[in-house]
Amino acid sequence: QVMEKCLTLGVKKIFYIPADMSSPSEPEKVVQFTVQKLGGLDYLVLNHIGTNRFQEWTGDVEYTRWLMQVRLPSSPELAALPTLEKNRGALVVVSSLAGKMPTSFTTSYSATKFALDGFFGSLRHELIMQKRNVSVTLCILGLIDTDSALENTRGRVHLRASPAPEAALAIVRGGAARAHEVFYPGWLQQLCCLRALFPSSGNQVLRTFYNYSSP
Repeated sequence: QVMEKCLTLGVKKIFYIPADMSSPSEPEKVVQFTVQKLGGLDYLVLNHIGTNRFQEWTGDVEYTRWLMQVRLPSSPELAALPTLEKNRGALVVVSSLAGKMPTSFTTSYSATKFALDGFFGSLRHELIMQKRNVSVTLCILGLIDTDSALENTRGRVHLRASPAPEAALAIVRGGAARAHEVFYPGWLQQLCCLRALFPSSGNQVLRTFYNYSSP
């Protein structure tokens, strides 16, 4: 369906490969397929989707481990770095406000997003120090009006979801500009700064977004 939509929008050629990103061997296969079909990579956008449970912590450690496996060890960025470096490319990682500020109902999700921030932030430093011309952009998104996000958060949050097309455009622009971080919507950056300077106040503001009485 995604391919058909892209073709109707005027894309001349498009490829896809199904893969389970929680499998240790799949990411490299995806990168090899891509390089073979396209001759290299200029941009790599990582948007790992796991089954997110928007609920209070229930003690399910195995689910947290699985979600971490999907988002970090299986990421294909290491396999793609040589071809990205050759083309002075960009690595774009889709993250979340939950990766900057711990939020309610997102214990496992937040843990994996914080891990993304730490891993790719550190990787960016190393690439700069090694003078390797690959940019790393971390995209911090708020609530986006995808069907799954709206279904998971219905009745639980007091926030208006932002439009997915504008979020996608912000991601593309951030990668093209080789920005270190992209916040969408923009007020998320102000909230993160508030919490960094005044943790208690920032957390109080954050708690007003959630409905704790919802079943």
